[in-house]
Amino acid sequence: MQQHRIIVIGAGYTGASAAGRLARRLRTEDVSITLVNAEPDFVERVRTHQLAAGQDLRPRPLREMFAGTGVRLRLAKVTGIDVDRRTVSVTDPTGAGKPEALAYDTLVYALGSTWDTHTVPGAAEHAHDIAGRPGALRLRDRLAALGPGEPVVVVGGGLTGVEAATEIAETRPDLDVSLVARGALGDWLSPKGARHLRKVFTGLKITAHEHTVATAVQPGRVTTADGGIPAAATVWTTGFAVHPIARATALETADNGQIVVDNTMRSTSHPDVYAIGDAALAAGPGDKPLRMSCASGVPTAWQAADSIAARLTGGKLPAIPLRYFNQCVSLGRKEGLIQYVTADDRAVNAALTGRLAAFYKELVCKGAAWGVANPTLGLPTRRRVVQEPAGAMAAATAA
Repeated sequence: MQQHRIIVIGAGYTGASAAGRLARRLRTEDVSITLVNAEPDFVERVRTHQLAAGQDLRPRPLREMFAGTGVRLRLAKVTGIDVDRRTVSVTDPTGAGKPEALAYDTLVYALGSTWDTHTVPGAAEHAHDIAGRPGALRLRDRLAALGPGEPVVVVGGGLTGVEAATEIAETRPDLDVSLVARGALGDWLSPKGARHLRKVFTGLKITAHEHTVATAVQPGRVTTADGGIPAAATVWTTGFAVHPIARATALETADNGQIVVDNTMRSTSHPDVYAIGDAALAAGPGDKPLRMSCASGVPTAWQAADSIAARLTGGKLPAIPLRYFNQCVSLGRKEGLIQYVTADDRAVNAALTGRLAAFYKELVCKGAAWGVANPTLGLPTRRRVVQEPAGAMAAATAA
C-alpha cells in the first residue's frame, strides 16, 4: 500500500503538536508526515512579550525536536493551496528558487494568525506587534533605543495588551508606559481579578486610558476620540487576523477567514483538510466559537490528530469536548493572575493572584513548550493504516 501523505503547514503550538501526535499514532511504514514552516525554530508565542522587553528565550530548533520521530521538516513559505488538486504551493523562505507543489492526501492547516491592523489608519506603518518573533525583535530594538521618561503606549486591553504593558514596565521602569483599553481595565475578569490587575498597574506606574478608542496611529502619537496620547513607541495588541491563504481557496471560510470545521476539526467543505488553532472556526460549549489562543489551539491539534489517526486506522473517533478552565496571565516576572472560567470562557468569582500565580503561569508555559518538544514521548501507540475503498476518505461522515 502506498504511504498516505500527510502535510502539516505551520509549526507553532498547534502545527507542531499535531505533527508529533500523528507520528505517535501512526506507523512510519504507512504514512509520511511533512511539517512545513518558514522558520527553523519553534517560537514560544506566549512569551513574545518577554522577547520584546529584552529577555532572551531558549532556542528550540525544529530539526532537533523532531529528530527520530519520522516527521520530515520542510523549511519553506506556503504561498497557496489547491484543494481540488490537493497540493500546497511553497517557496524558499528567502524568496529564492522556483515554486514547488507538494501533494497531500490529508492536509492539516495550522498557519495561525498575525496582528490585526486593518481597521485603524497608520497602525501597520507606525505601530509594533508581538504576534511573532520578527515583530517582537523589532519592538525590542525600538525599546532599547528609548531614553528615560519616553512614552510607550500599548493599544488593547485584553490578555496580550496587559501582558505586554506589565512586562515592559517591569523591565524598563524608566519608561512612561500606558495602556489604551476600549472598556474598563480588566472588564473581562472577575472582581477579584480586576482588583489585582489594578493593583499591579499602580505598582508598576502604568497609566490606564479606559473607555478609550484608538482611531489612528501617527509617528510619535496615538490619536483617540478625546485627542491624542504621545507615543515614542506604540504596541498594537487589539486583536488577531488569520492568514489570508485559506480565504483564497475553495474551502468554506467564515467572514474573518477562519476555516469552518466540524467537531473533529475537519473542514465542512473538504474532508481531506483539517484546520486547527487560530485558523479554525471551531465551536466550544454552547456552540460558542473558540477564541484565538494557545489554550484553544493545542486541544484542537490533539483533536485533529486523533481524528485523522482514527479514520485511517479504523479506530474510534475522539469525543472529548473542547472547553476552558482558566485564563493564565503573566504580569511581569514577579506577578501573575489565574482567572478561573466557565467551560465557555466566562470569568467566575475565583482567581489566583501574586507570586503563586506567576509560578503557575510559568509552569503552564514550560509545560506547553515541553509538550511540543517531546511530541512522541510515552508508550508507542502506533497503529496500522487500513486499506480503504476508493473515495472512502472523501465520503466519510464527520462525527
